[in-house]
Amino acid sequence: MAKSPKATTSRRPTRKPRASPAAVPPSADIEDLAPSGVLAGPTSAAPALRSGLLRWYDAHRRDLPWRFSAAPGREGREKRAYAVWVSEVMLQQTRVPVVIDYYSRWMARWPTVETLAAATQEEVNEMWAGLGYYRRARFLLEGANQIAEKGEFPSTASTLRQVRGIGDYTAGAIASIAFNEVTPLVDGNVVRVISRLFAIADNPKESSTVKRFWELAGQLVDPSRPGDFNQAMMELGATLCSKAKPDCSQCPVSGHCQALALSHENPLVGVTDYPRVVPKAKPRRDFAAVCVVQIAQGLEQETAAGKCNSFLLIKRPEEGLLAGLWEFPSVLVDERKTDPLNRRKEMDRYLKQLVDIDVEQESNLVLREDVGQHVHIFSHIRLTMHVELMVLKIKGDVGQVCNKGQGSTKLKLVDESSIDSMGLTSGIRKVYNMVKAFKEKKLLEQSQMPTRKRSRRQKQ
Repeated sequence: MAKSPKATTSRRPTRKPRASPAAVPPSADIEDLAPSGVLAGPTSAAPALRSGLLRWYDAHRRDLPWRFSAAPGREGREKRAYAVWVSEVMLQQTRVPVVIDYYSRWMARWPTVETLAAATQEEVNEMWAGLGYYRRARFLLEGANQIAEKGEFPSTASTLRQVRGIGDYTAGAIASIAFNEVTPLVDGNVVRVISRLFAIADNPKESSTVKRFWELAGQLVDPSRPGDFNQAMMELGATLCSKAKPDCSQCPVSGHCQALALSHENPLVGVTDYPRVVPKAKPRRDFAAVCVVQIAQGLEQETAAGKCNSFLLIKRPEEGLLAGLWEFPSVLVDERKTDPLNRRKEMDRYLKQLVDIDVEQESNLVLREDVGQHVHIFSHIRLTMHVELMVLKIKGDVGQVCNKGQGSTKLKLVDESSIDSMGLTSGIRKVYNMVKAFKEKKLLEQSQMPTRKRSRRQKQ
């Protein structure tokens, strides 16, 4: 692949024609459209670009809790490295305002790699609940164990990449920001900035284009302030050089931007044409029967009020989607069999197999009703959950429920107060809140029934 950062020879992004007497042929290349006098490459213009970007960053950077000066010495640098690591992992696919609260609570509980290494996966999952992409939390804990066992935080991008869950981007962030290594990083914000600086119209997801982004970022990174420069590139992409509404008039590097220069010379080209928008793959549609199983242990009125009750939770497999997390009994069903009868058959079969509960033979069924549907969107799956509530009175020792069946080590009963404070995924939390609202509505209806009967008698 050529290293020249001149405008790409690939075709420009498709754009609706604007009213203009001079139309550009659809086969025109970006290189053919490139105006004269704009940034031809980082070699000659890089110093000016670096200084302008760093001046802007020094004056306008956001005050974020993970941006602090490291204390002198190795210990100070490692503390900064840990903070960068945690924040960058949290910031993947998550907005900054959301991360600030999670980061603050995380660091208050686990201020060092060693304290995190001593945590359990369940504790980490509970702290992570709501951030999504739970594999990131598992990798953080596994990586912390690796570093704690070694006794030293890796300080270069190459050694950081050997830590579980740390890839090129995170390694570049930690190495440059905490240890001042002159190494680049490329995330979505940096891709947007570089795409516009060099008018790169190639598919940003293709490996050859990704490689080019890394090469250009490596040529641009400031040799004396690599960490600040990398943060400035991300900051620019997150603020002024936004996806839909870039504020080019305030951009500190707009004089070097090929996309902006092209947009001034040709009405068919816009800054927001870069990077090319790649259509996302249509998410797979899945359907699941979800049964919130409530084990009643008290009197009938206590059961209705939710007292003396336990909920059955099942731990997901250690690999795959939402690995190792707790959820209510769930089973995937065919889209053609999402009617109540078929869903209940599948759920009864599942409970019998996993927990060895025979709904008809070993318990008194107090209540079984459909609660509603909840659609949860994952990055690649659109999951429609058909939710029902099942209230059972078990014949015999309730505590034996989790000691039966094939998956006894992956089952547990939790009371209502515990489930309120558990770190459930956002989808399962939504299901639980739906059930709570359903029960409250049902209780309200039941409490009003005698009143209505008395009022009818009084009218007679």
